[in-house]
Amino acid sequence: GGRAKMGLSYSELPPPPKKDLPLWDVKLAELPKWMARRDVSPTGVYFMFKRAEMKFHNKYVHVKRGGIAPFAMMLTGYCIMSYIWSYDHIKHDMVRKHH
Repeated sequence: GGRAKMGLSYSELPPPPKKDLPLWDVKLAELPKWMARRDVSPTGVYFMFKRAEMKFHNKYVHVKRGGIAPFAMMLTGYCIMSYIWSYDHIKHDMVRKHH
């Protein structure tokens, strides 16, 4: 027995669309054509996010000598989400203190 299987492995993902320019290399005039080549079906979007997750894990998590980067990103994301979730409460406290 090995580890329990969680999600899809990289080899099980459908291949990304044929080699195309990355978004940051696309000129503004070419953006509509570039967007038309994307698979925007729910399945296509799902696999796009799965590929991005695999790239993130391969770059920051599954490394021989990991650094603090993934933990710093998670902590930053948590702080931003906490602020968003409690913004109404913080806003009312600011109004109450200053008026």
